[in-house]
Amino acid sequence: MPLQLPAFEPIPEAGKGTQLLEVPVARLRPTQWCVGLAEVWARQHDFAQESREERLSALRQKPVPLVRSAAGDLWMVDRHHRLRGLLGLDPHASAWGYVIAEPAVSDPQEVLAFLEAKGWLYLVDGRGNGPRMAAELPGSLLDLDDDPYRSLVWKLKKEGFIKPQPQIPYHEFRWGAWLRRRPLPPFSSRSLEPALAPARRLVCSPAASDMAGWRGDKKACR
Repeated sequence: MPLQLPAFEPIPEAGKGTQLLEVPVARLRPTQWCVGLAEVWARQHDFAQESREERLSALRQKPVPLVRSAAGDLWMVDRHHRLRGLLGLDPHASAWGYVIAEPAVSDPQEVLAFLEAKGWLYLVDGRGNGPRMAAELPGSLLDLDDDPYRSLVWKLKKEGFIKPQPQIPYHEFRWGAWLRRRPLPPFSSRSLEPALAPARRLVCSPAASDMAGWRGDKKACR
């Protein structure tokens, strides 16, 4: 079944004057069901080479867009892979974030309804099943499913075959859902190689030209 994600509001970017706050990563609530573990492992490897001060300095350049409830609870709308990798390495890690919305509600279910209305939830699990109930979202980054198609898209984007679209929520998952409906050989987040060559051809093909971030007319696809 094709993935039908709702309309969304673009994620506001952090500007020069945006106030940043340091937050414990373990306190942040996910807004998606899964991650691509290939990217998580890569992020974790990079973090392992840095001191805590170096990590915080780097994370300041990639702050997390946050939604804060009236009770002070925080939901992260992006950066799940980066911070999942960090949390697996250091359970007491902190990151930098900025508040993009403050709904005047305290009940988590009302906050989730607010997020869903904005198009800021991804309710499909790692096997492509969904949408699932927002109330069933994992409460911790450490509990997110692995989605190998999300891992595959990360690799393709890293290679330059897909253009980043940071203001589109769950952009990589949209590409992953598109690829999930195409024939690919068996692969996993640990072993992407079997699917890479056919996936490159698919994302460069005219069939993908309606997807945001398509680069079929660019050098990488020639």
